[in-house]
Amino acid sequence: MKQLQLLLGLLALPLLGLAQKHTISGYLRDATSGEPLISANIYDRYSDQGTVTNVYGFYSLTLPADSVHINFSYIGYESAEHTFLLQQDTTLNIDLDGAVQLEEVVVRASRQGERIEERSQMSQMTVPVEQIKMAPVLLGETDVLKTLQLLPGVQSGGEGQTGLYVRGGSPDQNLVMLDGVPIYNTSHLLGIFSVFNADAVKNVTLTKGGFPARYGGRLSSILEINMKEGNLQEWHGEGAVGMISSRLTLEGPIKKDKTSILVSGRRTYADLLFRPIVALANQQSEEDVKIKLHFYDFNAKLQHKFNDKHRLYLSAYLGADVFFTDVTDDEDSFGGGIDWGNSISALRWNWQISNKLFANTTLTYSRFQIDVIAEQSSRYDDGSEESFSANYFSGIEDWAGRIDFDYLPAPGHYIRFGGGVTNHTYRPGALNLDVAFDQERFDTLIGSQNEFSDELFIYVEDDMQLGKLKANVGLHGSGFKVGDQFYTSLQPRIGLNYLLPKDVALKASFATMAQFINLLTSESFSLPTDLWVPSTERIKPQESWQVAAGAAKTFGDGIEVSLEGYYKKMHNVISYKEGASFLFGLENDWQDKVTQGEGESYGAELFVQKKFGRTTGWLGYTLSWNYRQFDEINGGRRYPFRYDRRHDLSLVVNHDFNERISLSGAWVYGTGNAVTINTFEYPINYFGSDFFSGFSTIQSGGERNAFRMTDYHRLDLSLRMTKQMKRHVRTWVFGVYNAYFHRNPYFILADRDLVQQPDGSLEEQPVFREVSILPIIPSISYQFKF
Repeated sequence: MKQLQLLLGLLALPLLGLAQKHTISGYLRDATSGEPLISANIYDRYSDQGTVTNVYGFYSLTLPADSVHINFSYIGYESAEHTFLLQQDTTLNIDLDGAVQLEEVVVRASRQGERIEERSQMSQMTVPVEQIKMAPVLLGETDVLKTLQLLPGVQSGGEGQTGLYVRGGSPDQNLVMLDGVPIYNTSHLLGIFSVFNADAVKNVTLTKGGFPARYGGRLSSILEINMKEGNLQEWHGEGAVGMISSRLTLEGPIKKDKTSILVSGRRTYADLLFRPIVALANQQSEEDVKIKLHFYDFNAKLQHKFNDKHRLYLSAYLGADVFFTDVTDDEDSFGGGIDWGNSISALRWNWQISNKLFANTTLTYSRFQIDVIAEQSSRYDDGSEESFSANYFSGIEDWAGRIDFDYLPAPGHYIRFGGGVTNHTYRPGALNLDVAFDQERFDTLIGSQNEFSDELFIYVEDDMQLGKLKANVGLHGSGFKVGDQFYTSLQPRIGLNYLLPKDVALKASFATMAQFINLLTSESFSLPTDLWVPSTERIKPQESWQVAAGAAKTFGDGIEVSLEGYYKKMHNVISYKEGASFLFGLENDWQDKVTQGEGESYGAELFVQKKFGRTTGWLGYTLSWNYRQFDEINGGRRYPFRYDRRHDLSLVVNHDFNERISLSGAWVYGTGNAVTINTFEYPINYFGSDFFSGFSTIQSGGERNAFRMTDYHRLDLSLRMTKQMKRHVRTWVFGVYNAYFHRNPYFILADRDLVQQPDGSLEEQPVFREVSILPIIPSISYQFKF
């Protein structure tokens, strides 16, 4: 009997071997810098199974015990291959070398990352940083957000603005994160430039719909911007000197292969240029004029590798705009200005718990603050003095912590789960007045007091493959505590991808979202004085659901084509009541000045992109409709949202003539913004205090957004001339913004003209004029890299 059992056991050994599985895991990194490669492709040619790296370069692939032929690839890098017999759990840390030039024939011959038709995720776009740097820019300032505005489904707020309006949403419905930390104001110079220094950025990903369960807190989009980790092998630097600003980035090892640091700074010098001009203009005057006019950014990041399983990262960003003028003479002085800026930091701990389980724990801090200052003082011959100062201040501050897990049990499943909590402090706007005359003094604070809330979330999702069907299925749960009110929300998410013959993918997604914080802003302009406020007992959370469907395919030499249609319904969207704003009635609760209603947007998007070869770029087209409806606005009738644009078209082309010379061009076209033409005006007390008051005029009336500005279009060009020097690479960049000088409207100005009547008399009549602010603007900058 024992002999029979032994024989059966020996016969079963081959079957047990077939059933046995082992895991290959490790990290993919840049061979030169040690930077992790995000969403790199790992693929076994024998079993036709694969996976991708996470945002820290970690991968895990479980396969049957057998011979394997693993291909490691990433766009812009030479692929690597390993063939061996998989008999046990194996760790493979792979360093890929950057390709000098990706020839198109090479692209056809090898897999260069996950193709668009293979991804279960839809409505997501990743723009390579090098492509962002190649795009033509205003005044030579490389701008991440302006490049994103060239993508389908994304619109700008207006001429030269960096705001993002995604699939009918408003600016506060975009969650913008730098290294996982929310940024509450993304603009410099009243929106003309963004706060992101491209030299410090590693990758940029925008998700417009089909949101995986790990994302939450906003209705319209998730923009993830990750900073470089810092070179672990050797010191490098890059920078630029432009017409209005300069920047410098340095990165390198503190201890090779263990600890690295990255620091990056940017500053404009408009004040340095204007200071001598102002001094010359006032040299015959008795007035002393001093100006502060600049913005700056500072990024820093420190990483430390304890071992292959533990890494620590500390990152920070500090940026601000400073606009201040001080005028003094022998008797009087006047000063006024506006300052605003962001401060953020993040501490992250990566822990590879096992070869299938990866954890990331993050502690973050974020603060946005705005100060508007006006000061005046006078001295009289009798020795008395008079002074007045007004300081308006507002902002939001967050402390947060979260933990995220990546679990890869098998090639057909990529499971993510985690949770977190955020404490919000809101400063929804207050005005401090200080008036003094001789011995009398009046000092008061008008406006809302600080408010506090706690926001928490948990999620679980699985990116799975079932034959030709790929699916991302998940659930996001969130809660929000403000005062005695506690809101909860369960948000199911699903994304589907079915691969048809000839590699055509059909995709569909459904996602519900909830948003508990709001930005009070005017439809006319987005200013730093816009207020962040929480949902309350009176102000309900914003909610939405979005469904999308489309098709995707890669043609020939890496030309990706996708076509998507979407419908989005929004509830409890927020707006100022007609005639209200942050400035009028500061002594009143902000909740009395807002109303909530419904939003609806739908449309179709076409995206054609070529990523390889000497000529690269994309074509994006959006056909869309976008509406709002509030009971207390426009008589309760539905009206077009200000950024309702029927057509949006962008064409971006980059061509390398050779290794030294390249030319880039971007042409954009958009239907004119919807605007309201006012029909009457009335005065209003804008302080509303019995002791101190003032009056202004409000224009109102007319159907909401019933008129259209002139259609928008422009052409931007950029020529890059690069040369390898002995110790560095230098590049001259010559650019032209609005090359054929089209006068694009920025806003409509109500004015009055004298019009001749039939009887020959002149009568003053109201007129409306479109005002353009950005003509043809040439630029030149010098860039270097070492």
